[in-house]
Amino acid sequence: MQEEKLKIVHIIPNLRKGGAERLVQDVCNYIFQNQLAHIKLVTFHKNVNVKFPFHVNIPSQFDLSITKKSKVDIIELQKFIENFKPDIIHSHLWESEMLLTNIKHEDCIRFTHLHDNMVQLKNRLLPNSKIELTNMYERRLFLKNNNNHFICIAKDSFEFALKNLPKKNKIHLIPNAIDYQKFYCSEKLEFKEIKMINIGSFVAKKNQTFAVHILKQIIDKDYAASLTFLGDGYMKNKIENLAEKLDLKQNINFLGNVENVEKYLKESNLYLHTATYEPFGLALIEAMASGLPVISLNGKGNSDFIQNGKNGFIFKKQDPEIFVEKIIEISKNEKLCKKIVKGGQATAKNYDIKNYIKKLLELYSNEKSIIFSGPQNKSNV
Repeated sequence: MQEEKLKIVHIIPNLRKGGAERLVQDVCNYIFQNQLAHIKLVTFHKNVNVKFPFHVNIPSQFDLSITKKSKVDIIELQKFIENFKPDIIHSHLWESEMLLTNIKHEDCIRFTHLHDNMVQLKNRLLPNSKIELTNMYERRLFLKNNNNHFICIAKDSFEFALKNLPKKNKIHLIPNAIDYQKFYCSEKLEFKEIKMINIGSFVAKKNQTFAVHILKQIIDKDYAASLTFLGDGYMKNKIENLAEKLDLKQNINFLGNVENVEKYLKESNLYLHTATYEPFGLALIEAMASGLPVISLNGKGNSDFIQNGKNGFIFKKQDPEIFVEKIIEISKNEKLCKKIVKGGQATAKNYDIKNYIKKLLELYSNEKSIIFSGPQNKSNV
């Protein structure tokens, strides 16, 4: 008798161009294309265009208020869950977690994806601000009757989960993944010009001002260099103003959110990562697959896979001179560059989506079997 395929729902607020969104799309697309399960990708913000045959947008809302009546609109989403009857609901980002506290889904297994160390989950004794009070209230609401599995993307988030979540929750460490073949590039541009690229939202932790100062110092040393930024955000104008102030407008490309990240990676010859906090660093793995030497600030999560001098360079100290010296060395030392590129591509291949999906589906299947047909005692990690 043929085994019945799992019914899986992944839910995320929208499909903007962040690492979480890219991962969810790749996971669902791979499962759908290879017919490994019945898969649905659900978004719930308004005006999200349907891009895939497995994607459905169901505008829904949960605006929590401690002092007033909360705004809740979940009727259509609840109907969808009842009709689809998923075995697994796998949620991404905190807004999804809050929304699902209102959805009845007792007959399925819940997975929460920790794409970073969610501040709302931090176990506090006493709040010191209104924000911390709200976070504490949301945490209690989320953890009430919560038997979710938690998927952590790096050692740092895994340790955070162990410290802040109840012992009853099962916590799994499964690093993020990419479609390796989509990004793989065997030939790179020569370093006639240093063509750096940086991917990430323009928010404080991404620290793009540091990248601009690095570029300035390289140019001041009479090297031809440029920097391409992919991403958008509230700090973009500040970075643009800094570029103008330092007379770098002609050397910096602000391209915003783009569909084909791989195209711009393949047109560059070095990846510069400046985030002060990085839960994992999906863009770094994509850059490695694309044949770019990676130079990065240590943001915790990215220290899991960057090995100095083997597949990239990672520094704890935010000193532009250190970065500039290493960038120039790589641009001039062909042997070193080839070594780093080769090591980076070998590392990226270990994070291929095929391996990731295998682990994920095994985890889903094992837990479904345990909950619906077998013993309940299993290790948390």
